Amino acid sequence: PSFALSQVAALERQIFDFLGYQWAPILANFLHIMAVILGIFGTIQYRSKYLMMYAVWLVLWVGWNAFIICFYLEVGRLSQDRDFIMTFNTSLHRSWWMENGPGCLVTPVMNSNLAPEDHHVITVSGCLLDYQYIEVVSSATQIFLALFGFVYACYVSKVFLEEEDSFDFIGGFDSYGYQAPQKTSHLQLQPLYT
Repeated sequence: PSFALSQVAALERQIFDFLGYQWAPILANFLHIMAVILGIFGTIQYRSKYLMMYAVWLVLWVGWNAFIICFYLEVGRLSQDRDFIMTFNTSLHRSWWMENGPGCLVTPVMNSNLAPEDHHVITVSGCLLDYQYIEVVSSATQIFLALFGFVYACYVSKVFLEEEDSFDFIGGFDSYGYQAPQKTSHLQLQPLYT
């Protein structure tokens, strides 16, 4: 269930970041989707190393989402008006939710000298929830799912490692005590002296 929710949330986020041309989140979401697939594979194939890689990725994923929350809430020196980190400074695009949030009314501003040649200036009003808070809620959800996934990955990886340690690969489990089969042959081997 953890993998399924994480995958659905990442795919949803990927779609809206593509619609907003947010290149940094698109790249991070892609890496997260790959990590979730590795986590699923590790669980199905009993591979603790894949689960450990997934757990390490989730730590980075929590850090990335914490940065997104700080960016949209403009914590410290971060500014959405000045920093175009999400688009790798390649365009002036913003979050898709800025113009398409619930209840938002977009009005173009005609004859504005503020806009670059190929862009237009708009005003957005009447939103039930500002786009910053939609992005923050999305990132907070990702953090919650990542923390749950981290605990799951660590626990399942520990179980897999304990199972690997308890199996001796020769005659069964160590707890039963391995005894070599007794010779039933009547031939007695004698040392050969030359």
